[in-house]
Amino acid sequence: MKLEGKVVVVTGGANGIGRAFCERFVAERPAAIVVADLEGDRAQEVADRVGGVAHTVDVGKEADIVALVDRTIESYGRIDVFCSNAGIGGGAGGVDLSNETWERVFGVNFHAHLYAARAVLPAMLERGEGYLVNTISAAGLLTSLGSAPYAVTKHAALAFAEWLRITHGERGIRVSCLCPQGVRTRMLLGDDLDNKEHFLAAGSVSPDEVADCVVEAIDDERFLILPHPEVAEYFRRKGTDYDRWLRGMQRLQARVSEGYQLEKR
Repeated sequence: MKLEGKVVVVTGGANGIGRAFCERFVAERPAAIVVADLEGDRAQEVADRVGGVAHTVDVGKEADIVALVDRTIESYGRIDVFCSNAGIGGGAGGVDLSNETWERVFGVNFHAHLYAARAVLPAMLERGEGYLVNTISAAGLLTSLGSAPYAVTKHAALAFAEWLRITHGERGIRVSCLCPQGVRTRMLLGDDLDNKEHFLAAGSVSPDEVADCVVEAIDDERFLILPHPEVAEYFRRKGTDYDRWLRGMQRLQARVSEGYQLEKR
């Protein structure tokens, strides 16, 4: 799909990958760019730069997503491309983490994709055309060291995107999943990511590089978007010999944990 003349919505559009989306999409001459984010003032700043409109939205609340979709359709008549991009980290831990933490991460990293699809699909199916671009993570294909909520919610988001593509692909609905490893955003560069140095050492990319990959993938209507091409090989190894892959990840987890403990001493 070409973005020229299309109405595009980007959640999490005020910062990082979402902001890069909005800034990159301008060059494709869309009909409209709608910047949605919990940080309304920053969303407005981005919208002003790209000639778009801004909405303050909490993607973890279905009513906010529905209102965003309704306002956009009221203004432009349709939504052609919905980029469900907002996401949060899961925090270090697993079964020990509180139900509140699990629910919060599920709300943003999984339910937001569900709410978006539920809101936009009826009109897209009626028109016989529409595009969902879901920002997930390489964690959805592989795993996330140290954070069970992040790993689980990203797997769920990928499974849901696969289901959407399989179920509605014949009716004109296109789906792409963005699955990068480290991207130099606040999530990676902030102080709340325990394994930050591991991701930086693995080879991080800029949000602008990611946005370029997304435009190319939308043009090709490609399901998997891999700014880190090596992820495809890791995924192949996982599928070829699951037990061997698990043993390798156990060793990697041990090395990362050891390095983290040494750093804390």
